[in-house]
Amino acid sequence: MQLDTAFAALADPTRRAILARLAKGEATVMELAKPFAVTQPAISRHLKVLEGAGLIERRIAGTTRPCRLSAAGLAPLEAWLDQIRRTMSANYDRLDDVLAAMNDERKGDRT
Repeated sequence: MQLDTAFAALADPTRRAILARLAKGEATVMELAKPFAVTQPAISRHLKVLEGAGLIERRIAGTTRPCRLSAAGLAPLEAWLDQIRRTMSANYDRLDDVLAAMNDERKGDRT
């Protein structure tokens, strides 16, 4: 399942940090490696996992392979999160209705 692969890739904090950096714009492997205390090959392995999960894309530009976020790869995550948000919002709306009804009942008991 694509979501499982994406969430497995996102389980690593370095990969999440790489995605956060790529949210600001395209970057090369060397640019992505700068803030981390790991080797360039280690960053390349992280990028391979992110690419395999469909979360990033690479293109060839001369001797570099800049990376960028993949809108198509992030779309299933966004859809899943939207579904969770809608469900939670509906649950909170029902809770608000119950609490309002309880409040109305208490006000009725006082009069």
